[in-house]
Amino acid sequence: MALLEVRDLVKTFRRGTRAVTAIDRFSLDVEEGEFVAIVGPSGCGKSTFLHILGGFETYESGTMLLNAAPVKGPGPDRGMLFQEFALYPWRSVIGNVGWALEVQGMPKAQRQATAEKYLKLVGLSAFRDAYPAELSGGMKQRVALARVLAFEPRILLMDEPFGALDAQTRELMQEELNAIWQQTRNTVLFVTHDIDEAIYLADRVAVFTARPGKLKDEIKIDLPRPRGIEIKKSPEYVAYRNRVWDSLRAEVLKAREEFQ
Repeated sequence: MALLEVRDLVKTFRRGTRAVTAIDRFSLDVEEGEFVAIVGPSGCGKSTFLHILGGFETYESGTMLLNAAPVKGPGPDRGMLFQEFALYPWRSVIGNVGWALEVQGMPKAQRQATAEKYLKLVGLSAFRDAYPAELSGGMKQRVALARVLAFEPRILLMDEPFGALDAQTRELMQEELNAIWQQTRNTVLFVTHDIDEAIYLADRVAVFTARPGKLKDEIKIDLPRPRGIEIKKSPEYVAYRNRVWDSLRAEVLKAREEFQ
């Protein structure tokens, strides 16, 4: 049985008398330890799907089972990383990482040790006592990642986590996340508009249609791991990039027509 099973999911937003279907009969399975990237045109329901799985949005019909249990609201079995860093400016780096553990009632000594462990994993042990205002954008997102990893969720939900970073920092963050995932083997659902990012990071790429979002295609990325950045220069990588774009392009054009 898959860790995540989604069947015929439907989500509709209502604005007065107007109803807009964001997701229509969407189905997807995700295995334990799998890294799945989700790509699709703007407004297709990718982030909405992630928010439903996180327990922040409801849905009209269908089923969503995580570890065989229905998703009915937020829970510690899911960790969510947004594009915004969402760090507490009055807390130090280690205080931010340990925040969720504190809320869960973990004893201070254990909380400190766990926070230190994940700060080391993201390469920020030397900045444990710094505050968010003293950090670069990439460092802030690494703190946010350490905070999510620290309470050891069953599945990690990442919604355009590197979207606000400059191109160079984004490339470095992709490399770092790849290396971290090699160590932790978390189950990951990663929403992105960047095809290269999806192929480089994922075991499988799920392609959404234009709104209402449905699953158009699933592309298994059979590239060797661990993956160095040089994999992006290989003919196999370029072939995957072309295949994903061939599947996605028509949906992007449909979405553009809708907004014109």
